[in-house]
Amino acid sequence: MIQRFLHSLFSLDIAIDLGTAISYVYVRGHGIVLSEPSVVAINRNTGGVEAVGTEAKKMLGRTPGHIVAIRPLKDGVIADFEITQKMLTEFIRKAKRGHGKFFKPRVVVCVPSGITGVEERAVKDSALKAGAKQVEIIQEPMAAAIGAGLPVSEAAGSMIIDIGGGTSEVAVISLGGLVISRSVRVAGDEMDNAIIQHIKRKYNLMIGERTAEEIKIQIGSADRLDEEESMTIKGRDLVAGLPRTIEISSEEVREALMEPVSQIVEAVKSCLEKTPPELSADILNTGIVMAGGGSQLRGLDTLLQAETGMNVRLADNPETAIVLGTGKSLDMFDMLRSSSNQNTRYYT
Repeated sequence: MIQRFLHSLFSLDIAIDLGTAISYVYVRGHGIVLSEPSVVAINRNTGGVEAVGTEAKKMLGRTPGHIVAIRPLKDGVIADFEITQKMLTEFIRKAKRGHGKFFKPRVVVCVPSGITGVEERAVKDSALKAGAKQVEIIQEPMAAAIGAGLPVSEAAGSMIIDIGGGTSEVAVISLGGLVISRSVRVAGDEMDNAIIQHIKRKYNLMIGERTAEEIKIQIGSADRLDEEESMTIKGRDLVAGLPRTIEISSEEVREALMEPVSQIVEAVKSCLEKTPPELSADILNTGIVMAGGGSQLRGLDTLLQAETGMNVRLADNPETAIVLGTGKSLDMFDMLRSSSNQNTRYYT
């Protein structure tokens, strides 16, 4: 009891959803304290960090030659170790405000279920070098299911679909473990790129990542809309090299998104095909839950419902379900650590 009391006074526990597009930081006892884009602006001349998060994202495509805005994570894993470390250092520094510079937090980071051992080691090393005292791992589907309030510890099947920026995770969970899981590196970023390529092919117009994301959010859909929409966008004409304005419709955006959406649908069907019959019956009764920012694409729930024949619904908190679930796993830090020491993953 005394040891636990002292731990609460002199330690800091942090949960991090290290996303390809957006990272969330949760501090035990305080909830979500940070939500920022996973972007770092670096000064090429000095090697120093100019900005991290929201301020850095504003610089994407708009920086002078000596400043480069970098997204250090790709497809849910670390693409640039050094820049990821700098980003984590800044996130942990912000989370530690009021705790003093000598506090070294214990950290739980969620990772895609399809991550390799090398990629997992890179995540742990980055967090340790960013100032963490101890680092443990939880898989994204489990974190999403916990955050969405699914009964993951019961002897009944629950199915979660987590669509983030870099990966889409599909899993069937029972008795605290992943019975079946599938991780595909197709998600929100791939949707944005599909829109960019479509507009480039059809209109000879180049648009940036931010514009593509705005198009996806405003008029993008996976299924037919009750009332189709249109949007005016601006870009650079690839022939004349000058700025140009065009109008695009929700129908053609849906056509552009067809390929990445189809890959996500196939991942869901593949998981269902491999699910044991007893758990399939449970899922038929309880339905499928979607989480992650990409799950909010309009019509994706109705399309999946039509393709699987099962009820599909969004989690109450789709964007924050993962970090909330990771935050709840802080209570199981010792179990995560014990599992890691035995070279196994808790929840697998």
